[in-house]
Amino acid sequence: MASYDNESGNGESSVSTYRKLITVSSIAAGVQFGWALQLSLLTPYVQLLGVPHMWASFVWLCGPISGLLVQPIVGYYSDASTSKFGKRRPYIVSGALMVILAVIFIGFAADFGHMAGDALDATVKGRAVVFFVIGFWILDVANNMLQGPCRAFLADICNGDTDKAKSANAFFAFFMGAGNILGYSAGSYGKLYTFLPFTKTVACDIYCANLKTCFIFGIILLLVVTLLAVMTVGETPQEVVVKTEAESPFLFFISLGKAIKQMKKPMWILLAVTCMNWIAWFPWLLYNTDWMGKEVFGGVIGNAAYGLGVQSGSMGLMLNSVVLLFVSIAIVFVSGGANGVKIVWGVSNFAMAICFAMTLYVTKQAEHSRHYNAQGVALPPTSHVKDSALAIFSVLGAPIAVTFSIPFAMASMYCMSSTGGPGQGLSLGVLNLAIVIPQIIVSVTSGPWSALFGGGNTPVFLAGAVAALVCGLMSFFWLPSIQKGTKIDNVAVGGGH
Repeated sequence: MASYDNESGNGESSVSTYRKLITVSSIAAGVQFGWALQLSLLTPYVQLLGVPHMWASFVWLCGPISGLLVQPIVGYYSDASTSKFGKRRPYIVSGALMVILAVIFIGFAADFGHMAGDALDATVKGRAVVFFVIGFWILDVANNMLQGPCRAFLADICNGDTDKAKSANAFFAFFMGAGNILGYSAGSYGKLYTFLPFTKTVACDIYCANLKTCFIFGIILLLVVTLLAVMTVGETPQEVVVKTEAESPFLFFISLGKAIKQMKKPMWILLAVTCMNWIAWFPWLLYNTDWMGKEVFGGVIGNAAYGLGVQSGSMGLMLNSVVLLFVSIAIVFVSGGANGVKIVWGVSNFAMAICFAMTLYVTKQAEHSRHYNAQGVALPPTSHVKDSALAIFSVLGAPIAVTFSIPFAMASMYCMSSTGGPGQGLSLGVLNLAIVIPQIIVSVTSGPWSALFGGGNTPVFLAGAVAALVCGLMSFFWLPSIQKGTKIDNVAVGGGH
């Protein structure tokens, strides 16, 4: 059994424990800064490189696939690690270094593509797309290497204390919100590149230069919070693991299979509800800024109206994150009682369904009130249309805060308390399956589904509304109640994509 120098059981004060929870949770700000840029800017950017809208979602397949494989594998091997630096910190540092490599590929994709032979006036910049996709894959692998061990590290610090576990969830969600606010603020500022003018090149226009500058700032933030956490929060190395376990290349898959086989009915229900929840969420996460650029602002890829729409979408995501920030703290106080957690999750899903359905109303209002200039370019929408769209972004901050915390807390209460069960990393990896599998489904089907209804983003949002409604009903009527005062021996900490 591993021994941690940050456990209160070793005579450490509660103040010191909470300081360490806050310090480790701050890594989420660095991770989410980059994730915010992915969500707000990369779907439009990959279309600017020439990938058609119908196929843009396939680029996002790398995220859930890497999550499906990387997070549980990293979780398992971090559980079994006997490194002198600790179980979690080596993986956190490795993930941060991979993020830096990924950002270089993504931010400089247009420049690398041009150096490799892409013509400046080419409709599809194939070589740049290759660099972009490679960077995208590396970034998603790196995010999973960071977030899984970070959550498990928090769980190790909590050492089975339910009060500290709730606080850890709140801290993690708080810093996710802070990182989102910073990332979306950077993405919404159209002149950020002026702080680093070298980012604008012959192959990289202003939009590209802004993206590049955002990612450079993201690297700096991630390095600061990661170094602060790994240098100030220590781990005592784990005792030696049996050699055959440490060296078996198939043991992880065996352990994962056993963990799934040993799951009780409540956990299976939780996985099903989580899966439906992410089927509802992922279309919005993929296309929200693209929706602002096309349906709300009436732009087409590459023109001024589309760019203004994407920037407004980033502003909407920033407002979303402000709401997330405060709701993540409030969840701790409003989810008490045997049914409090499931009620909060159910209500949040109904709110999602209403918001996703309202995108159709806003789209129709934008179409009816749209005006064009002499060159035929759409003028910005009316204040009513824009404010309505931003209101949808804002309200959705509450249910996303619930999604980032409650499923993980419920997993802790349902099945992680059993002695002899899977370790923290592996347990989080199992729950992660219910998140990444629906993302794969949505990535594969959303493009063809939109094309079936004539293109655009509204059809996938309406499908998400139906999924959210179903998920809300599942939350109310299917999820088992939580026993008040449940002792959690292994605490999972929420967050993530």
